[in-house]
Amino acid sequence: MNIHYFQHVPFEGLGSIEDWAVEKGHPVTVTRFYETFKLPDLVAIDWLIVLGGPLGVNDEQNFPWLKTEKEFIRQAIKANKVVMGICLGAQLIAQVLGAKVYKNKFTEIGWFPVEVFETTEKTDLLQNKTTVFHWHGDNFDIPAGAVLAASSEACINQAFRYGKKVLGLQFHLEVTKQSIAKMIEHEGHELIPDIFVQSAEQIVTLQNKYLKQNNKAMFFILDHLEKL
Repeated sequence: MNIHYFQHVPFEGLGSIEDWAVEKGHPVTVTRFYETFKLPDLVAIDWLIVLGGPLGVNDEQNFPWLKTEKEFIRQAIKANKVVMGICLGAQLIAQVLGAKVYKNKFTEIGWFPVEVFETTEKTDLLQNKTTVFHWHGDNFDIPAGAVLAASSEACINQAFRYGKKVLGLQFHLEVTKQSIAKMIEHEGHELIPDIFVQSAEQIVTLQNKYLKQNNKAMFFILDHLEKL
């Protein structure tokens, strides 16, 4: 099974997803849009994973490759590939499917619980309520034909499932201690104290409590998608 991923900034990579792919023996390739890039042959890939980043889905003036990326995502969904988006990636998928993406009422950064709905398959997100890692200020509407999969107090639309093979997650189950440290290093200016924004110290302390279960949830989702 060939996995390809889209990376938008150097400090937001695959994280624990790479560990899963190595463990399973699946080849992984990447398009790094912040470098000179080349898109893969759509026929040659089975999965497309679209990662996060600090830019917005409508920042095409500053990042003209966003148009190319969106069209490839559209074609991947049309070709019935497994397509999973994380944070910005989920927002891009939502927009490609015709939904609006906009500034959320609250910025949500840190470890906060999400409620997972009974209408989703149990295998999608492990349990009905779990604390996950967030780093986002934007939100999306649920695309027509998609199912709302998770919500939080700060952000109603936390995840959606479109058909069996397309999944969008606002939150970051893939993070590792290393990737969290990089996010704090590069985006720490966003840690302005607020009701749903934790300090760097809180984030680092709480990762010892929640990181393992987040990675376990990520692996569970990947195992489920692998069977499709």
